[in-house]
Amino acid sequence: MKEMKKKEDFSDREWEEIASFLSGENVDRNDLLERFMNEDESHTAEQWKELKSRTNAGEINVDKAWLNVQERIDVSAPAGNKIIPELSFFSGRFMKIAATLLILISVGITLIYINNKGAFTRNLTYITGNDQKNLKVSLPDGSVIFLNRNSELTYRTSFGKHTRNVNLSGEAFFDISPDAAKPFIITAGNAQVKVIGTSFNVITENDQSSVEVFVKTGRVMLSENAASRSLEVDPGYVGKISSASAYTELNNNPNYLSWNTGRLIYNGQKLDIVFNDLRRVYNMEIIADDPAILQNLWTSPIDNQPQETIIRLICASFNLSYVKDGTVYHLSKK
Repeated sequence: MKEMKKKEDFSDREWEEIASFLSGENVDRNDLLERFMNEDESHTAEQWKELKSRTNAGEINVDKAWLNVQERIDVSAPAGNKIIPELSFFSGRFMKIAATLLILISVGITLIYINNKGAFTRNLTYITGNDQKNLKVSLPDGSVIFLNRNSELTYRTSFGKHTRNVNLSGEAFFDISPDAAKPFIITAGNAQVKVIGTSFNVITENDQSSVEVFVKTGRVMLSENAASRSLEVDPGYVGKISSASAYTELNNNPNYLSWNTGRLIYNGQKLDIVFNDLRRVYNMEIIADDPAILQNLWTSPIDNQPQETIIRLICASFNLSYVKDGTVYHLSKK
């Protein structure tokens, strides 16, 4: 069986409870089981249930399995070193758990074989809503993806076996583990992003209806699906490609990745620019009743602060007042 990527995230006690759950015992830890399901990229529980339903022998008898294991241990132990049944470490509940895990390991070979034959070709999909950002998705190859609001990521459960392909709609930041034999490929709207190992940001559809990539480290190949147009994007550059054009430009926006970091840096930018950034990063809708308000210059950093704190800082700096109408902040001069 494929080893779970994040096994170190669970304590020994938690693994005992997980094993008990897999063996059919009741476990009053819904939070633990939910975390296990979310991080179980091999879908152990689902495949375990399917395997049990397929077997002609009916339900797997964990007690009998443990007796077989114990007999093997007793036979293989050197003279004078037999296993003592009274030892609490090798007794009762713990050994039933151990037998369950041994069974899971033994049947894992079959599950991997079936998967390679295409019996399990399901897709995994992660979707974020309007109020959710920085959803972390850890892939089997060690790569990590952070989804921005209103985004969707999809990949097959067989990801990493022969290829590393994902589909993206919306915006996400990628930190890709290097693998020269298996390039990481993102189908993003009308374009395709291909890398070996790097970190970068992808927007599948910006204001100009093009696919946009900002490269933080490494190098990215950006190609249009419908034509042979492609370009390489180096670190610090933004690449944009559409049916009409393809070009790269140096990124001069220090807040390009602020949706991911939550930190905004300013050095005398007008409030209209600040408000646009706050809309993208903090999902804040701010309207100035007097257009002259937008000409004020802002110089302070904004670093993962609550919306109410941000709006009060702005009002205090420029002698403004605000009224909140639903989710919209209306600013006016005092």
